[in-house]
Amino acid sequence: MKKILITLITLFSLSGCSGYLYTHLPSLEFADIDYGYSVKKTSSNPSTSYIYEGAGKQTIILVHGLASNAGFWRYNISELSKYFRVIAVDLPGYGKSQKGAYPYSMSFYADQIKNVADELGLKKFIYIGHSMGGQIGIIFSLKYPERLEKLVLASPAGIEEFQKGEGDWLRSVITLSGVKNTPEEIVRRNLANNFYNWCDKWEWMVEERVRMSKAKGFDEFAYSVVRSVNGMLDEPTFNKLDKISVPTLIIYGKYDWLIPNPYLNPGFSADVFSYGAEMIPNCELFEIDNCGHMVQIEKAEEFNRKVIEFIK
Repeated sequence: MKKILITLITLFSLSGCSGYLYTHLPSLEFADIDYGYSVKKTSSNPSTSYIYEGAGKQTIILVHGLASNAGFWRYNISELSKYFRVIAVDLPGYGKSQKGAYPYSMSFYADQIKNVADELGLKKFIYIGHSMGGQIGIIFSLKYPERLEKLVLASPAGIEEFQKGEGDWLRSVITLSGVKNTPEEIVRRNLANNFYNWCDKWEWMVEERVRMSKAKGFDEFAYSVVRSVNGMLDEPTFNKLDKISVPTLIIYGKYDWLIPNPYLNPGFSADVFSYGAEMIPNCELFEIDNCGHMVQIEKAEEFNRKVIEFIK
């Protein structure tokens, strides 16, 4: 009941926010999205785009979540790069990275992160992943533990358990036509559900997503989103957490109403992430109050401060 009331409060707050309409604006090609930082590309196939900032002794690789891109770290890169080298990737299929008929499994993505690290000559680094990026990080830590100094899981997928029937329902809900034909008001509502208190300063996400839908590569982007959802379900990690061998931080928003899934596993985010912290042998748990799923955006200063403290 408490969670339902919080959701209603959020939707009420949303109704008082911006009335902007972006549907009439011209298309925004993926190559033209402004992250606020220059972007480089790997020479691998598929080619991976990335932001590279800072010059510290330690290196952070930032990995975004489902249906987003490296630009979703824009509130973190500047502060983190004061202390560390920071690399924020666009996963293949997303942002400015190469798109196509790739597997888009969690293991596939873990291998792409390894390819980026290899090309940049990084023997060890700190992995920070948000949501789906967190589940990719769990897979990476199991496949390549020798490459990690530390692991930061921000509102991570992969800790919540789904039964087979529940997974089948999720697959049926996330479809190509659904991703491709989402109207602007639903785009805004979906994004707002990632926040405890949505407001106008995050309207750039709505504009970007609405205008992207007219881009040349949007069908391939939609395909990557659908395949990524299937990839998360096909490689569950909730039962492998005890095998993570690197120091880990789970950082999450107290009012995350995406994890656990409000339809399939109604409950509280603290229950899911506390379980994760108990299962991972060397894990610290940090909750941020008045914050939703987009913890690195909604509470960027607190997020940055905790990450710097954990790494140091």
